[in-house]
This record gives sequence, structure tokens and C-alpha cells, in this order.
Amino acid sequence: MKFNTKAIHAGQHPEETSGAVMPPIFQTSTYQQKAPNQHQGYDYARVGNPTRTALEKMVAGLEGADEAASFASGVAAMDALMKMLRPGDHVVTTNDLYGGSYRLFTQVFEPYGIEFSFVDMTDLSLVKEAIRPETRMMWIETPTNPLLRIVDIRELTDLARENDVLTVVDNTFASPYLQRPLEHGADAVLHSATKYLGGHSDVIHGVVASSNKEIMENLRFQVKSTGAVPGPMDCYLVLRGIKTLAVRVQRSVDNAKKIAELLKDHPKVGSVNYPGLASHPQHEIAKKQMDDFGAMVSFSLKDDSIEAAVKFMQNTKYFTLAESLGGVESLISHPASMTHGSIPKEVREKAGLKDSLIRISVGIEDADDLIEDLTQAF
Repeated sequence: MKFNTKAIHAGQHPEETSGAVMPPIFQTSTYQQKAPNQHQGYDYARVGNPTRTALEKMVAGLEGADEAASFASGVAAMDALMKMLRPGDHVVTTNDLYGGSYRLFTQVFEPYGIEFSFVDMTDLSLVKEAIRPETRMMWIETPTNPLLRIVDIRELTDLARENDVLTVVDNTFASPYLQRPLEHGADAVLHSATKYLGGHSDVIHGVVASSNKEIMENLRFQVKSTGAVPGPMDCYLVLRGIKTLAVRVQRSVDNAKKIAELLKDHPKVGSVNYPGLASHPQHEIAKKQMDDFGAMVSFSLKDDSIEAAVKFMQNTKYFTLAESLGGVESLISHPASMTHGSIPKEVREKAGLKDSLIRISVGIEDADDLIEDLTQAF
């Protein structure tokens, strides 16, 4: 089954009692039992819900996984994965990391005795040096947020397997339409489904897909025990969004390529980060492991100041200054003060995140209008 067909049919069947083509929103907190612990697969909605199940089967199908587990947000999904670890365990991750991930690692889990090493994962030698006997997990972002670096998934998963280390890939920026990390050896793949999977900036959701039984058993336990679960309406919205995932992402990617070309030649732009450009340091790796180059672009200004970046962002008409990404509308943000504001300035700058860096999530509007908007904003 090809991807465009999977996005409509993976794990989906007409609802049994009514024949409904789309899974209904099962808005219930509990289920009838014929006798204690004798039920039709569901007993309490924190543990499971048919609308949630339909979504999980869909995401598992798209990622080529045996199972998937849904959560109330992407961070909640991360939290559940981190709870596989115990005091003294060690995680190797990228130094170019989403600010919310960095905050969760350093401010929530480090105080409980879990250690993290933040390294440039595009350099395999640095990753090798960071691995210790107590390393339990490798947390990978690719493309990274917000510098759009590309990490070689197969290279890292092979290294991790040699050292008995689990690998998790945050696939939010790519979506399964462009990249499927399990095909490259990853043990689990995570999405903030708020972004491309939902696609309409109207839902908060997270999901993890895996064929690793240990991981999935742990996640099911976390779902039942800690309860960071999505409501059925949230699951329905993400499931509905996935139906148009392929057409939305492809249109956004086509627009992003044109915008990256505009930015790389603009006299006021200092540098452009987009893996689709031949000048990108990991362009060839992106070609190898992605089906296309994504719809996220970031760039810095020659005037490397927060004031210049803010002035530019306030001048746009179609690019909305807002958090998040992956919706049908184009968004623009300032990582240093917004998505990555929780990362200390010296840590940001060491990783290459400049004060003037601007991140854009390219939507599905007409490319000519978006190009005109950026041009006039300059």
C-alpha cells in the first residue's frame, strides 16, 4: 500500500455498529461490563477509547510500526518515554534541541538523577565519545529544531545497537510522509501530532509508534497509571487531519523550496538553513533518508540582533507571528525568545542559535503571495 492510500485506509474500517466511514467520537468515560473484568475490549476511558484506538492504528500504519500510543501532548509522550529510565541512567541527545525537550530533560528529569549529554549528532565521533556504560537511550531530532540539521538515523541506530542503547527519533518536523525512522533502525518514533499530523492548529496531541514490545508495554502502563491521555475529540481531529497529510505537506514543501531560494540570495540574509539547498551541510543525508526536504526553513539576518528580527516579523502580513508549526497557515517565530527561550543564551549560541534567527513554518498558501510578503517585510 502506497503512502497516500495509507493516509486514508491504514488500520481503518467502517464502524461496526453503524457502518460509519469515519470513526465516531466515543464521548464516554466508562463502558458496560457483562461481569467483572468481562468487557468488549474497553473498561475505562483513561486506559482506552475506540476513537483513540482508530488513530493509533492509523499512525502505526503510517510509520510501519506494530503499535502506537497516544498522549495529551507531544511533551506528555516524551515524559512517558523518559519514565522508562531510572536514576543513574544516561541519555545522549543533540545540542540543537527543541526548547521544550531541553526543559523537560534538564529541569524535570535531571533532578531525579537521570543524566544527559548534549552533543552535535551530525558528528558521529562526538556521539561515540558521549556513550557511557550507563547510557540507556539516544534521543534524536532530525531535522533539528530550529537549525534544520540532518542527523543520519541509520548511522546512529547502528551505533546504539552495538552499545545496547534504545533509539527514539522525534519525527515531528518531517512527518511520516517525508521520513519513517523505524525503516532506518530506530526503536521508537515520536510526534507532536499538534503539528503536521493534525495540520490545522486546532488540537494538542502526542503519539509514539514502535514495534518494540518493551517500549509499548511501558507506554501502556504510563497511559493507565499517569493518565496524560487525549480526549476522543482530540483524537478525531488528528485522525481527520491525517487524511490530508500527504497533499498538505507536499504543497508546503513545494512552497518552502521557493522561499529558501529567495532567502539564500537576499542581501539582508546572513545564512539560510534548509536541507533542500545543495549548500546545506547534510543535504546528501537528507536525500538518502527523506522523501523530500520538509516545509520548515530558518534563517539569520546580517544584522544579527533581536531588534532586527522582531522588526522583520512584525512586518509580515501572511506569515503569522505565533508559536507552533505544521498547520495549513504560514507561521513565523523567533526561537531565541519563543520556542527556545528556556535554553540559556550561552547554550543556544554555542549550538549556533543566533539572536536574529527566524524560523518559518511554510503553509499551503500561494507561493507567490508568500514570497511577496517576505520581500516587502525586508
